[in-house]
Amino acid sequence: MSYRISVFAEKCGVNKETIRYYEQKGLLQEPFRTNARYRIYSDDNVKRVKFIKRLQDLGFTLNEIYKLLGVVDNDEVRCRNMFEFVSQKEKAVRKQIEDLKRIESMLLDLKRRCPDQKELHHCPIIESLIVD
Repeated sequence: MSYRISVFAEKCGVNKETIRYYEQKGLLQEPFRTNARYRIYSDDNVKRVKFIKRLQDLGFTLNEIYKLLGVVDNDEVRCRNMFEFVSQKEKAVRKQIEDLKRIESMLLDLKRRCPDQKELHHCPIIESLIVD
């Protein structure tokens, strides 16, 4: 299927300005244009934008996403130093997972206290998130 920008943006769950911004930043290639200069997008473009949005939801920056899309796009320039980039991102993700596990533990502890309010106000939220 092919879509004009309004329908395309709606299918992707973003606004038209986001689509134009992604094009400007090189995350999305300049689309085919009709004789009337309307942008035309494909289902593959929909998948790509949804991938970008999902990575953003997971905490990736647009620069990081641009770098990762270099693999998909077979772009040797963007793939340069990929090992270092992936290694650093992996380390950051592992740290984030540790932080999320601490938050999960704190929430479970708070949840156990909530039904009967016992010791509810003795909740070490701040201490559980501070890493020495």
